Amino acid sequence: MEKSFPVTDKVMDMINRYTIDPLKPEDVFCFSLTLCDNDIDRDNERFSNAALQELAKLFLGKTGIFDHDPTSSGQTARIFSTAVVTDDTRLTLDGQPYTALTAKAYMVRTSSNADLIKEINGGIKKEVSVSCAVAKHTCSVCGTDRAQHSCSHIKGKRYGEKLCYVTLEDPTDAYEWSFVAVPAQQGAGVTKRHETRQDTSKQLTKLRSELGEATKKLSAAADHVRGEILKLSYFCTPFYTTDQVCAMTEEMDIYRLLELRKKLESYVQSHAADIEQSEKSFITQPADDDTDENENYTI
Repeated sequence: MEKSFPVTDKVMDMINRYTIDPLKPEDVFCFSLTLCDNDIDRDNERFSNAALQELAKLFLGKTGIFDHDPTSSGQTARIFSTAVVTDDTRLTLDGQPYTALTAKAYMVRTSSNADLIKEINGGIKKEVSVSCAVAKHTCSVCGTDRAQHSCSHIKGKRYGEKLCYVTLEDPTDAYEWSFVAVPAQQGAGVTKRHETRQDTSKQLTKLRSELGEATKKLSAAADHVRGEILKLSYFCTPFYTTDQVCAMTEEMDIYRLLELRKKLESYVQSHAADIEQSEKSFITQPADDDTDENENYTI
């Protein structure tokens, strides 16, 4: 939050664009504030300069509330002017010229907000927060858009010379700004709250598609394990027919199937000698009485 400024005729013209009945200078209390900036914040995120320019347009006319509580009774002020300002004498944590989105807001003077105006002037109500939607979250290390795909890099961790942080880009909407207690962006004195609302229907379609593919793969894996269980069951006692094994495993989920396969493998390994002897006696057997005495048969 910055100091209040003179309420000129030009200022009143901008304010009265948002009113039904024209207000006079004595009717309003005006103040300026910094909404957000391009520096890396406590969440290891930053807005791109292009995003700040777009947010400057989106935040015009947006209302100010408290702690992002979306109730009409909490509406206290409205933004009537925005600007993106660069300070070339100051650098961000990643070495870029510091750039901030600033705004001017007005309140209608009433008996109920007199104490709030005193708190603003006294520096008590100072920090503010923005709530907006962004379509792109870019990883500083690999360039992956985390709004679409995940990557292995962890925000706040260094990878060689690179610090991992996320750049917020392509704003699609601005909802409100709020008075808050603890800011995330130290330089701007701003706590931000952003959402990704690129296209809810497309996101749902994508999630359903991914879920369908995962379900198919899981089903194929379960069928493969059932086949292995069937093969292993041939060497176990008591012996079960193919139909019996299939019926037994049909309703098992992948975890129970893997557990059963593990038990059967353990059984086969512990009875390997007996199974090998049984196979030998089964593969080579004496000839029937009506065959040549020197003739054997094999399976």
